[in-house]
Amino acid sequence: MDKTLIVITGPTGVGKTAAAIQLAQHLHCDIINADSRQIYRGIPICTAAPTPEELEAARHHFVAFKELDENYSAAQFESDVMTLLPTLWQQGDYAVLCGGSMLYVDAVCRGIDQLPDISPEVRAAVKEKLANEGLENLMKELEQLDPQYVATIDPKNTSRVCHGVEICRQAGVPYSTLRTGTTKQRDFRIIKLALNIEREQLFARINRRVDRMIEMGLEQEARSVYHLRHLNSLNTVGMKEMFAIFDGTMDRHTAIERMKKNTRVYAKKQLTWYRRDPDITWVTPDDAVTTALNMLK
Repeated sequence: MDKTLIVITGPTGVGKTAAAIQLAQHLHCDIINADSRQIYRGIPICTAAPTPEELEAARHHFVAFKELDENYSAAQFESDVMTLLPTLWQQGDYAVLCGGSMLYVDAVCRGIDQLPDISPEVRAAVKEKLANEGLENLMKELEQLDPQYVATIDPKNTSRVCHGVEICRQAGVPYSTLRTGTTKQRDFRIIKLALNIEREQLFARINRRVDRMIEMGLEQEARSVYHLRHLNSLNTVGMKEMFAIFDGTMDRHTAIERMKKNTRVYAKKQLTWYRRDPDITWVTPDDAVTTALNMLK
């Protein structure tokens, strides 16, 4: 295999973007964004999307290329990346995949099972049931349709619950029966690096980043999309807390502190996920580029 995809992943706020840009500049290659929220336009502050300067420093793909009301999945991401890579391989031997969305990274590295496309009718019906009957009743339906899948998800994760019901309804069989877990063979080499630092240092970085987001205008950004708050693309840390302020269910100080806490919780979840992967090499942000270049020798 003469082509190599270098994956730069790890918890939120650890410094993945900076490391990926530095590596891409060394290798004269492009960056493939693997953040499931940075793909959307209109919320760059909330998603800590690459800045115009960072986008100028290295060419990025899949940043702000979808509207907030467009549906997108890890399976679609896998397909899009597999379509893009042959073009990148014509330009050189390397590409960098950067992001902390676990399913997106796995979709490219391991592949995702082929699932049925959800028809507009099924998607609308599930959305209507969620709106009229609430997440709890949708969860009850999923428990009947696929108890095995239910055992693997957070019952409060609206996106996962809706997705499970959609698949079951569309396929006519339990979602879990379609999930083989088989790893697809890729025709390129994959090097996976996960960035990490001391827990206290990481949490301090997260807290500071939330403060910077507020200073940059997160509240104004959230208010500009408040009328779209029902969309799944906005069901994310940062927006949820800002919407709580606008709804009057949370005061501003509490919302900001909750945002910091929820971001820290997500970072811990990411670390737990990646520690199960034996193919990952753990590095500090400062050592990422040197380690990657040494592994390419």
